[in-house]
Amino acid sequence: MSVITAKNERINLRLKQSAKSLIERAASFEGKTLSSFILSSALATAEKTIHGYESIQLNEQDAQRFYDALSKPVKFNRKLTEALAEHDRRIASK
Repeated sequence: MSVITAKNERINLRLKQSAKSLIERAASFEGKTLSSFILSSALATAEKTIHGYESIQLNEQDAQRFYDALSKPVKFNRKLTEALAEHDRRIASK
Protein backbone atom coordinates (compact mmCIF):
# COMPACT_ATOMS: atom_id res chain seq x y z
CA MET A 1 0.00 0.00 0.00
CA SER A 2 1.49 3.36 -0.97
CA VAL A 3 1.27 6.47 1.13
CA ILE A 4 0.10 9.64 -0.58
CA THR A 5 1.38 12.91 0.80
CA ALA A 6 -0.16 16.24 -0.02
CA LYS A 7 1.84 18.87 -1.83
CA ASN A 8 0.90 22.09 -0.10
CA GLU A 9 3.88 24.36 -0.72
CA ARG A 10 4.13 26.66 -3.70
CA ILE A 11 6.80 28.78 -5.37
CA ASN A 12 6.01 31.37 -8.00
CA LEU A 13 8.54 32.95 -10.28
CA ARG A 14 8.47 35.43 -13.10
CA LEU A 15 10.78 35.10 -16.05
CA LYS A 16 11.31 36.22 -19.61
CA GLN A 17 9.54 34.33 -22.38
CA SER A 18 12.89 33.26 -23.81
CA ALA A 19 13.90 31.69 -20.48
CA LYS A 20 10.57 29.88 -20.17
CA SER A 21 10.86 28.56 -23.73
CA LEU A 22 14.35 27.26 -23.05
CA ILE A 23 13.23 25.48 -19.87
CA GLU A 24 10.17 24.03 -21.61
CA ARG A 25 12.38 22.72 -24.41
CA ALA A 26 14.75 21.06 -21.95
CA ALA A 27 11.83 19.56 -20.02
CA SER A 28 10.37 18.11 -23.21
CA PHE A 29 13.70 16.41 -24.04
CA GLU A 30 13.51 14.63 -20.69
CA GLY A 31 9.80 13.87 -21.01
CA LYS A 32 8.97 15.91 -17.94
CA THR A 33 6.41 18.56 -17.20
CA LEU A 34 7.70 22.07 -16.73
CA SER A 35 7.03 21.87 -12.99
CA SER A 36 8.73 18.50 -12.49
CA PHE A 37 11.74 19.61 -14.57
CA ILE A 38 12.15 22.82 -12.56
CA LEU A 39 11.69 20.97 -9.26
CA SER A 40 14.16 18.19 -10.07
CA SER A 41 16.72 20.71 -11.37
CA ALA A 42 16.33 22.95 -8.34
CA LEU A 43 16.61 20.02 -5.92
CA ALA A 44 19.75 18.70 -7.63
CA THR A 45 21.35 22.14 -7.50
CA ALA A 46 20.29 22.61 -3.86
CA GLU A 47 21.85 19.28 -2.86
CA LYS A 48 25.07 20.12 -4.71
CA THR A 49 25.23 23.56 -3.08
CA ILE A 50 24.60 22.19 0.41
CA HIS A 51 27.20 19.46 -0.10
CA GLY A 52 29.72 22.10 -1.17
CA TYR A 53 29.19 24.07 2.02
CA GLU A 54 28.90 21.14 4.42
CA SER A 55 31.89 19.06 3.32
CA ILE A 56 35.57 19.70 2.90
CA GLN A 57 38.24 18.16 0.72
CA LEU A 58 41.70 17.74 2.21
CA ASN A 59 44.92 16.99 0.43
CA GLU A 60 46.95 14.07 1.75
CA GLN A 61 49.15 16.22 4.02
CA ASP A 62 46.20 18.08 5.59
CA ALA A 63 44.25 14.83 5.98
CA GLN A 64 47.18 13.34 7.89
CA ARG A 65 47.42 16.41 10.14
CA PHE A 66 43.67 16.21 10.81
CA TYR A 67 43.91 12.51 11.65
CA ASP A 68 46.91 13.11 13.91
CA ALA A 69 45.05 15.85 15.78
CA LEU A 70 42.05 13.58 16.31
CA SER A 71 44.09 10.57 17.39
CA LYS A 72 46.05 12.37 20.11
CA PRO A 73 44.53 12.43 23.59
CA VAL A 74 43.05 15.77 24.61
CA LYS A 75 44.96 17.62 27.28
CA PHE A 76 42.48 19.19 29.67
CA ASN A 77 43.98 22.48 30.76
CA ARG A 78 42.34 24.82 33.25
CA LYS A 79 40.48 26.86 30.62
CA LEU A 80 39.03 23.78 28.92
CA THR A 81 37.94 22.33 32.27
CA GLU A 82 36.25 25.63 33.18
CA ALA A 83 34.55 25.83 29.78
CA LEU A 84 33.17 22.29 30.13
CA ALA A 85 31.93 23.05 33.65
CA GLU A 86 30.28 26.26 32.41
CA HIS A 87 28.63 24.31 29.61
CA ASP A 88 27.26 21.80 32.10
CA ARG A 89 25.84 24.63 34.24
CA ARG A 90 24.14 26.35 31.26
CA ILE A 91 22.95 23.40 29.17
CA ALA A 92 20.41 20.88 30.39
CA SER A 93 20.68 17.66 28.37
CA LYS A 94 17.73 15.33 28.05
